[in-house]
Amino acid sequence: MTLKERLDADFKEAMKNKEKVRKETISFVRAAIKQFEVDNREEIDDSGIASILAKQVKMRKDALADFESAGRTDLLEAYQAEIDVLQDYMPKQLSDDEIADIIAKTAEEMGIEAGSGKGSMGKLMGPVMGKVKGVADGGNVKNLVMKFLG
Repeated sequence: MTLKERLDADFKEAMKNKEKVRKETISFVRAAIKQFEVDNREEIDDSGIASILAKQVKMRKDALADFESAGRTDLLEAYQAEIDVLQDYMPKQLSDDEIADIIAKTAEEMGIEAGSGKGSMGKLMGPVMGKVKGVADGGNVKNLVMKFLG
């Protein structure tokens, strides 16, 4: 079963079970997928859907900080519930150690040494992000690359 089919089936299940948050969250994702397909005139695959899911989670996480500073606990809880639903569909995220290993291997392949300074940041980030797309948060990867470059 593809991720798209799973989302459709879970949407129907959430409607039957009257799970409002789950139904609305899946509905937002399905709309984002449909928008992508219409804009690009192509059928989206599971990796593309994972990318859309990651963007949806990032948007909600960014909003959490704003809600927390504004004291909006009601919205904080609602967005956290949506994040939990979205993460059910996302691929397993890599740990910091796994990301650090990928950074080290990529740097070795490119001839970039640990502690070589931030001048190599741009050269290293692109290839690393290509390898961890959809399974690691970009901000976290950036921090680990900066730590590696020292």
